Amino acid sequence: QVQLVESGGGLVQAGGSLRLSCAASGRTFGSYTMGWFRQAPGKEREFVATINWIGSSTYYADSVKGRFTISRDNTKNMLYLQMNSLKPEDTAVYYCAASIIGDQNFRSWGQGTQVTVSS
Repeated sequence: QVQLVESGGGLVQAGGSLRLSCAASGRTFGSYTMGWFRQAPGKEREFVATINWIGSSTYYADSVKGRFTISRDNTKNMLYLQMNSLKPEDTAVYYCAASIIGDQNFRSWGQGTQVTVSS
């Protein structure tokens, strides 16, 4: 399995930007579809964005479309989430996750990084 460690969270004012990073180690990073998920207090974890193994295809939740950009650098085993025009409702713990090609489920998860957006 791949090991994942997120970083880059913090406190930002509404309208601001943050860039989350996820460092992967272990098995070949390029063998995985990668995703970002988030969980707000008192709510279930929700999907944010995914990117295919080579970075040629991305998919976003409607709530972040046009504001967030997922990307990856397979040469560095890194996944990113650029978050712009942040809103208070984006406040959550953000998790990166990995799904090996051919598997329908995300089975490897990071520990999460807190993002807090103040109004």
